[in-house]
Amino acid sequence: MTDLSLRPWRLSDAADVARYANNEKIAANLRDVFPWPYSRRDAVSFVEHCVRQEGRGQLARAIEVDGAAVGSISLTLGSDVYRRSAELGYWLAEPFWGRGLMTSAVAEMCREGFGTWDIVRIYAEPYARNLASRRVLEKAGFTLEGTLRQCVCKNGEMLDACIYALIREEAT
Repeated sequence: MTDLSLRPWRLSDAADVARYANNEKIAANLRDVFPWPYSRRDAVSFVEHCVRQEGRGQLARAIEVDGAAVGSISLTLGSDVYRRSAELGYWLAEPFWGRGLMTSAVAEMCREGFGTWDIVRIYAEPYARNLASRRVLEKAGFTLEGTLRQCVCKNGEMLDACIYALIREEAT
């Protein structure tokens, strides 16, 4: 397996993000806020946002392999009655798929989230058809809690999403 590290974003990462995020296969499995095509301007805006919001209800990390930022993983703290939960989101550059990198990144990010915040739950909502992402969550110890039927409108198509969660006591 290739070694990876999670680290805070740096403004200099925008070039890597522009290179790796401009992928229709990645965008197809993320919210519309992640554009396709993905421009250099989108990358600069994204990295600046991550740097600016760090520690303000968000933990955002670059997934680094061989000195390059090849993906992103973040936790966003809930508010109001959801204040003891955080939502997990992530993407990884296609050349790095299938190597177990994202499972390692998810496990590491969850450890950081539970260690940083007084939360009891981390959840993720992959599209039901995104079997690779669902498998990542399962391998990282998440439990499928249910399927949200036709809750997502992506590229004009209504899709199911799944809700997965990891409870603090279950985290290793």
